[in-house]
Amino acid sequence: MVIKTVDPLTLRQWLAQDSAILVDVREPAEYRALHIAQAHPIPLGRVGGAALPGNGRALVVHCLKGGRGATACETLAKRYPERDVYNLAGGIAAWEAAGLPVVASSRSIIPLDRQVQLAIGLILLVSAGLTYFEHPLFVLVTGAIGIGLTVAGATGFCGMARLLARAPWNQ
Repeated sequence: MVIKTVDPLTLRQWLAQDSAILVDVREPAEYRALHIAQAHPIPLGRVGGAALPGNGRALVVHCLKGGRGATACETLAKRYPERDVYNLAGGIAAWEAAGLPVVASSRSIIPLDRQVQLAIGLILLVSAGLTYFEHPLFVLVTGAIGIGLTVAGATGFCGMARLLARAPWNQ
């Protein structure tokens, strides 16, 4: 499936003309920390079952940089074949880089992709220590992480990201 994209400046025009609806598929804490004023927050895990506003208008999805947005576009294009579905090229990062306005909170949060990297790094570090100091079978933890990363890369489904998205600090 080819995912249509829209650049930030074109999206700004569409929003001003009320010809598009914008959906932010990041987690609630990410949305609260920084968002585009016109965006409707619907996290990626819920986007397939959510009722979407703005029938008859283009549906534009965004995340931080575009990866989760592309996943959401695939889901939404299947669910709403009659609607034009677009991914904001470069996500909110590109919107901000274009000098367009955002609503920012004073509270900072680590983006979900970096939370996953941090968790994987810590698990591997602890596993290496346990393998060396406690028992060689702890190397199986490293293998399990490798399998999880392979599945995530091949399918786009990251179980750890889904798990971290449900963590209290991301709600």
